[in-house]
Amino acid sequence: MNRKLASVLAVAAAAALSLGACSSEATKTADSNTTETQSTAESTGKSVTVFAAASLHQVFKDIDKDVFQKSHPGVEVKFSFEGSSTLLDQLKAGAPADVLATANQKVMKKALEANLVGDPKDFTANTLTMIVPKGNPAKVTGLNESLDNARLVVCQERVPCGSATKKLEKAAGVTLKPASEENKVTDVRAKVESGDADAGLVYKTDAASAKNVEIIDLPAANEIVNKYPIAVVKEAKNKELAEDFVKAVLSDEGQALLEKAGFMKP
Repeated sequence: MNRKLASVLAVAAAAALSLGACSSEATKTADSNTTETQSTAESTGKSVTVFAAASLHQVFKDIDKDVFQKSHPGVEVKFSFEGSSTLLDQLKAGAPADVLATANQKVMKKALEANLVGDPKDFTANTLTMIVPKGNPAKVTGLNESLDNARLVVCQERVPCGSATKKLEKAAGVTLKPASEENKVTDVRAKVESGDADAGLVYKTDAASAKNVEIIDLPAANEIVNKYPIAVVKEAKNKELAEDFVKAVLSDEGQALLEKAGFMKP
């Protein structure tokens, strides 16, 4: 074999090896892309429905985005935020849900007694405070005579924030005469934000996220703490995803987000 022919054969062999390597790498890349696509496809279309107290509206969305989605990309979390008692009524009526999170233990106990949920776990806590519109036009100063000519808004007694309000009345030794009683705490907050109320009793977390309001601290309220429990619904369509969402709420990352939002440790 002359030198020229040997050189040509060597170049050909090198090219073949290079093509083989590229082909192998392309196959690996294709396999990897296929696996990733299959994984995404498996997640897409799956969902978990969470019934949660209205006061959890923003923080639960943050937990979904920043904690749950990290390990469950593509899984849709469908939220229903209402007063805890309303959520319980909906569950009793057969509304489909996978997770229930209430703003006090009393409502969750009723859900347990109705055999609607599994074992609940306390994951956070909250207390009440008072908010007034920016500038405090009615000159409200607290749970005193300054409320006599003011439009006070509170929660209905059947929902956790209303139950806490009744306890607060007793602790402060006052009898409140609200202009209206709302189904959920976010409705109380909205009326004060819009100026339709001169004062409202809401959770501290709602006060912290409210717009165009001022906060009036109520020392007596600090002793009235609502613990928030969470549980998997027994008729959950996807119990594994439901359990994983509960774990996300109970995780260090979930607890940090709750604390950032102003919630207390249970």
